[in-house]
Amino acid sequence: MIVTIDGPAGSGKSTAARGLSQRLGFEFLDTGAMYRCVAWSVLDQNVNPADEQAVGAVSQQIKISFSDAKVLVDGQNVSQLIRTPEVTEIASLVAQYPAVRTELVRLQRQTAEGIDIVSEGRDQGTVVFPEAFCKFFLIADPQERARRRHEELQAQGKGMPIADILQQIDERDQRDEQRTVAPLVPADDAIEFNTSTLTIEEVLDQLEQIVRSRMSSKPH
Repeated sequence: MIVTIDGPAGSGKSTAARGLSQRLGFEFLDTGAMYRCVAWSVLDQNVNPADEQAVGAVSQQIKISFSDAKVLVDGQNVSQLIRTPEVTEIASLVAQYPAVRTELVRLQRQTAEGIDIVSEGRDQGTVVFPEAFCKFFLIADPQERARRRHEELQAQGKGMPIADILQQIDERDQRDEQRTVAPLVPADDAIEFNTSTLTIEEVLDQLEQIVRSRMSSKPH
């Protein structure tokens, strides 16, 4: 059984997907981390992020895996390394490349084979798992999304003015929504949630209730 949670940066989808997977006893697939892994590898290997062919080759050469809440690239724990502002910026760029998306979509589908999973990203309900059992699309006010990102960076000991974060979010939204391959849009059958004024527990309560309601009414 597959549950998808899509939405823009800062909408709370990663936290919601992780929490929902724990409540349901499902696996959690952080697809955003996969794109960050490609971005980190591009930077680590001094590959030009604007060189689409070279970046595509990187995505096909590296081995991305998850183990005990750690994100690994070729066996190296990059969980913290992929969360820097530099990697965030490059991840949004490389995610536009068809070769990168094709490779990671293949990996995402392979990962989900035969298991119950909650998968988060930007194209999970539209492209990767169009037949998913339940689809959600989270949104939030840009100002609130910037505040959340600011808190994340502060927790990592990194400082960045909220105005700069807001600008980054706006630019990333435009890239995600306007790209030709797998643009950021809700699936026609996705349930949309605005998380701006909700706590994570309130979001999880609603998502869990909907999934369990559908599970109970599903024919056996």
